[in-house]
Amino acid sequence: MSQDQLIKIACEKCKRTNYWSRKNRKLVERKIELKKYCKWCKAHTKHKEVKK
Repeated sequence: MSQDQLIKIACEKCKRTNYWSRKNRKLVERKIELKKYCKWCKAHTKHKEVKK
């Protein structure tokens, strides 16, 4: 069985959840940070994993 879990990725600027992704929580312990496009900020901003 896969250990992947769904995670929410939210914009750090406006705090809105823009993306969903998967990560293996047994292998990756740190919070994921990605630079993604936010349609509310209309810019590429840093997005961080947040709690469900």
